Amino acid sequence: MDWLKDFLRPELIWFVVGLVLLVAEFIVPGLIIAFFAVGAWIVAVVCLITPLSLNAQLGVFIVSSVVLLVGVRRWVKGLFGGFATDKQNANIDLDEYIGQRAIVTSEITPKLAGRVEFHGTHWTAQADEEIAVGAVVEIMQKSSATLKVKRI
Repeated sequence: MDWLKDFLRPELIWFVVGLVLLVAEFIVPGLIIAFFAVGAWIVAVVCLITPLSLNAQLGVFIVSSVVLLVGVRRWVKGLFGGFATDKQNANIDLDEYIGQRAIVTSEITPKLAGRVEFHGTHWTAQADEEIAVGAVVEIMQKSSATLKVKRI
């Protein structure tokens, strides 16, 4: 039964819990569970250094996991996610396009769509009137990748 006692050491249990959580991160996307895996490994290391009660182990696990989740997730997600070429455009909600201003980069006619630049990104644009290059327009609506605009 000594072999069983070796496998029930807290540091080994926390290490295995961390591995299980890391595998779960690959199954459930979102980069959240991985921080709990790291929290479990932190508890495993602390248990190697000094013996802790179960309450203390759970406390270290919760605190370290939450601190990592809140403090490091955005930075780590940026490493694995893509990047926006225009940071201003990255956080604009779809409804926030309406009423904003853009600059015409390719002539717009009622029968032929043109192009506008909005926050550093070029969009296909439609209008009910002719609008020349360089004109400032107001965005009336957004449909997929096309903006409906009017001259200001």
